[in-house]
Amino acid sequence: MSTPAPKSPGWLDWHPNPSRPVFQLPPGAVDAHCHVFGPQERFPFAPERKYTPCDGGKEQLFALRDRLGVSRNVIVQATCHGVDNSAMLDAVLASDGRARGVATVRPDIDDAELRRLHEAGVRGVRFNFLKRLVTAAPRDELAAVARRVAPLGWHVVLYFESADLPELEGFFASLPTPLVVDHLGRPDVTAPADGPEFSRFLRFVEHNDVWVKVSCPERLSVTGPPALDGERHAYTDVVPFARRVVEEFPDDVLWGTDWPHPNLTGHMPDDGLLVDHIPRVAPTAEHQRKLLVDNPMRLYWPGESAG
Repeated sequence: MSTPAPKSPGWLDWHPNPSRPVFQLPPGAVDAHCHVFGPQERFPFAPERKYTPCDGGKEQLFALRDRLGVSRNVIVQATCHGVDNSAMLDAVLASDGRARGVATVRPDIDDAELRRLHEAGVRGVRFNFLKRLVTAAPRDELAAVARRVAPLGWHVVLYFESADLPELEGFFASLPTPLVVDHLGRPDVTAPADGPEFSRFLRFVEHNDVWVKVSCPERLSVTGPPALDGERHAYTDVVPFARRVVEEFPDDVLWGTDWPHPNLTGHMPDDGLLVDHIPRVAPTAEHQRKLLVDNPMRLYWPGESAG
């Protein structure tokens, strides 16, 4: 067995002892965006990866799930594993039905492998358009993947910078599947939440079959994480953007921790504090129930009870 590669310089390990949140998640809550990394001795990272993370396997993910009061997870394939979905599938299969997966696949994947992924619990594929994470995002190949997975009822998860939406939205709208946008479409939170850039994003959501993840305030924030006056308030500059999405599209929003928080350099978030961020962006019990339970169950476990 090969020696595990050292993690990238400056990599921040996930928070070893997250606080217990004050906000109590409703029964059946879903963490709809998280990852597993390795462990690389068993699941080596892809040679073409842009970063080498610390290990963060299924045992740690499930321990966090239970500590936060989450009932289910959606495990998204991490770019450090490329198109080898083994670590993600291993975690989904070990969850006793409490996890679904989002894979990365090539357009030449055969039907038998697609069926195997579906039977294991995969319900979507991820397309990454962040230039710092992928060398290229060839649209013809991605469109071919979307056509392959559409008959299975899968969706496409999109990761992009908001500034790139004008050149991408025509392609996105052409895809034959529902779309799920990561991390609010990564808006510039120094601009107004009612400004033209974020309003364009919201109109894209309105006019297409799009879900939005109200996730990763730690990636978007400029003001940062410190709690104020002893209260568990953080990432205040992200709140107007997330709340606007929740209020305009209450039936099409999802939430996730993004654990183990890839590629962070400024600080490593306390996942308990991320849970306490939820009622600031989804202030009513109805909004919280839809965001955390009803919507992800409808997308990932249709027809099943959240209990």
